[in-house]
Amino acid sequence: MQENALPTQQFVHIREIKDGVVYLKHGGLRQLLIVSGLNFDLKSEAEQELILNTFQNFLNALDFPVQFFVHSRKVNIAGYLERMGERLTEESNELLKIQIREYIEFIRTFVEQNAIISKTFFVVVPYDTASLDEASGGILGSFFKQKPTKKNGQDTPAQENLRQLSQRVSQIVDGLSENGLRAAPLNTDELIELFYNIYNPQFVEKRGLEITKQGK
Repeated sequence: MQENALPTQQFVHIREIKDGVVYLKHGGLRQLLIVSGLNFDLKSEAEQELILNTFQNFLNALDFPVQFFVHSRKVNIAGYLERMGERLTEESNELLKIQIREYIEFIRTFVEQNAIISKTFFVVVPYDTASLDEASGGILGSFFKQKPTKKNGQDTPAQENLRQLSQRVSQIVDGLSENGLRAAPLNTDELIELFYNIYNPQFVEKRGLEITKQGK
């Protein structure tokens, strides 16, 4: 090991995660939205054109940058196999027991030989309070640069920053909904899990991130 090796923390832009907001070391704020998918190929040509035009109008209406990224993650089926094991224990029919046992073994063997990968879609919504120097990129890179905002009313600067970020998030959610996509902000626990998985891709996730149900 090199004696002058830099600690890992120096390569991570995040200072802290609190109340569903990512606070960066340079003072910027980020909120991440998880977005539902859309099977574009199954749409008719007219529907595809409408979706593309609507999405183009959505992007053109934004006066701030956003980042879209796809996170590929290995699916952990341990919980599913555990539930199937409980079902096996409860089953009294011997024939069904044999079938359930064979099914469990098939799934376990299949997953060991073929990793099951799921893709999750995210949007990074930024808000920066000051101009930043150029820095290295990344999914939360400093290319999300904005001019500082003035204090508004009785709000403290920190409260105003959060309010501005919240307005941007609402604009993104509304814009995506016009394209038939559901989006929901990640909470603190989900953010911590997501970044843990990003920085530790060799580990299998403990649980999945789910889109918040509409109406909640």
